[in-house]
Amino acid sequence: MKVWARWFFSLQIYIYLEPNFDMSLPLLLLIISNVFISNKGFSDVQFFDRYKFSVFQLQKNEYFRLLTSGFLHVNTAHLIFNMFALYIFGDVVIQITGVYLFLLIYIASLFAGNYFTYFNHKNEPNYTAVGASGAVSGIVYSSILIFPQMKLVLLFLPIPIPGYTFGILYLLYTLFGMKSRRDNIGHTAHFGGALAGFLITLLIYPSLIYMQMYLILVMMTPLLMYLVMKSRGKL
Repeated sequence: MKVWARWFFSLQIYIYLEPNFDMSLPLLLLIISNVFISNKGFSDVQFFDRYKFSVFQLQKNEYFRLLTSGFLHVNTAHLIFNMFALYIFGDVVIQITGVYLFLLIYIASLFAGNYFTYFNHKNEPNYTAVGASGAVSGIVYSSILIFPQMKLVLLFLPIPIPGYTFGILYLLYTLFGMKSRRDNIGHTAHFGGALAGFLITLLIYPSLIYMQMYLILVMMTPLLMYLVMKSRGKL
């Protein structure tokens, strides 16, 4: 399985924001759903295998796995770090977009991350994956776009940096990981989910295109790099 360490990068992030402990009910229910279903998967191997992302099973038209795999996690650490990131960034998005648009971004990013994974690994029938990382990445990118003044502190760089700087570096790191395949992190789901969250947010708030044109162009650089590398067979 190539996804047990998807949570790794989340471990290295602290948010330089005042946390809001008045969590919205939909966000709480989403986190509870992830915890409940993941715990079921921890103790029931057949349940886990039935609903995980699997290229082989998707090629047999089991498309429900594009959704269900996003509520399973490999272990407790994987679950905790994804849910922590969802709690922090999700609250930012909900406060600005409202619940329904937040859920739209979350679910669309989940499907996009998994479809992007399938697109890049369709010739690897043994490839499997689980985790909410694609959906969470979409929420992270949405929050960065609508609140670019957000500050982040990384463990390896204990200096607050702008959210958009983190976003660019993260996609470049993901792109490198997709090319090198030197670890077990599900880089493709991260990339697909992040792009979905980014693009959907622009569709919802097209005024951002004019307000943050330079930022958007810079953050789209990794996508252009991906397209060039993919066309040249380097991914």
